Amino acid sequence: MLALLLPLTALTLWFAVSTVGLVPVYLLPHPLMVWDAGLRYIFGSSGQGAYAGRFLGDLAASLTRVLLGFSLAAVLGIPLGILSGRLALVNRLFSSAINGLRAVPGICWLPLAMIWFGIGIKTTVFLVAIAAFFPIYQNALTGARLVAPIYYQAGAMLGVSRVRGIFAILLPMAMPNIITGLRLGMGISWAYLVLGELTGVPNGLGAVIMDARMLGQTEIILVGIILIAMIGRICDRLLVFLMRLCFKSARRQL
Repeated sequence: MLALLLPLTALTLWFAVSTVGLVPVYLLPHPLMVWDAGLRYIFGSSGQGAYAGRFLGDLAASLTRVLLGFSLAAVLGIPLGILSGRLALVNRLFSSAINGLRAVPGICWLPLAMIWFGIGIKTTVFLVAIAAFFPIYQNALTGARLVAPIYYQAGAMLGVSRVRGIFAILLPMAMPNIITGLRLGMGISWAYLVLGELTGVPNGLGAVIMDARMLGQTEIILVGIILIAMIGRICDRLLVFLMRLCFKSARRQL
């Protein structure tokens, strides 16, 4: 119940402000208007409005872009982060360049991505991947670096080979940081998804928000924001569940 306190308080204030009329409707629609727009968007059919019944198609498009970009970031970020955390040569080779690129704002990559890939899924996947890569890489590096050498020495005395030590010692002890990086990367993926979909793609939750802005339909913008927040939360919980399902060390941490 404590987790619902802040959302319910915000909703109550929203009702009060809208009912009294402190804010014009075109700036902040009444919650009931947003609720009706959301129902039409999710459950409606064509002919009931500009966005009626589009939700499933937009959700599928956005999920595809997020999962592709996030998966690419995880596949590259976790191994490279672990190698950088354990091997000084790899760290010196990559750390300066990666830390420099990490300081570049995401909006700076958008024009270059559009030149390279055009308008479409490739641009969005690129933006999501490059945004999610940095927290995944950095947390994997930190987790690998925090594993004390004494654990490897103890494993060697018990006959654990170097290759087996990666899965029996390194990954389990670095798992809290790896999970933190993956969760941060997932959250950033949704933020950069919207940035990629603002380029003019025909479908997606970000595209709906952009189209609604052009048409002045503030209630649809709020519907899109609320849906992205809810879906992002669900993706985070699914990620935690999958990590617990696949790794014993994750079950001890989550």
